[in-house]
Amino acid sequence: MLTSAELVWLIAAVAKGDQAAFERLYAATRAKLFGVVLRILRRQDLAEEVIQEAYVKIWNSAGQFNPGVASPITWMTSIARNRAIDVVRKRSEVSIEEEPKANEVAAETPDPLARREMTEELKRLLECVGRLEPERQKLVLLAYYNGWSREQLGAKFNAPVNTVKTWLRRSLLDIRGCLGLV
Repeated sequence: MLTSAELVWLIAAVAKGDQAAFERLYAATRAKLFGVVLRILRRQDLAEEVIQEAYVKIWNSAGQFNPGVASPITWMTSIARNRAIDVVRKRSEVSIEEEPKANEVAAETPDPLARREMTEELKRLLECVGRLEPERQKLVLLAYYNGWSREQLGAKFNAPVNTVKTWLRRSLLDIRGCLGLV
């Protein structure tokens, strides 16, 4: 994967209509975006359609990207994720019986009913994450929920990448211990 600075440069070039930059951007990010969309849709054919639409939107919206607001991968992931969630919502309006798992797709902030119906396993996981120090909670969530790189985390927490790796490893070991998986 390219660095965040390289992705910013590529998006700026795409905003100017540079097709070669778009191809490099696509090659560098397609696996991550496809993984996010596939987890939401659970169907490869739908995921492929959504990815295509997401990259068209990225091409058309590249000029609106602001690196001061979000990292390039976060911005691109949100475009793909939002499109996938729109597809799930549209499909569940049509026929919820055809896609029973569609309701299980989590939004960023679940509604109160969804929170009540969380599985016991998820409740245990959230409880264990909640036992971490606040900074470690933030670190783990940014890394594994938002997909931040170790370099981005190092910049955010003003720490070397190796320190971030150690913090993540220790936090995950604490969570595993809490869950009884050690």
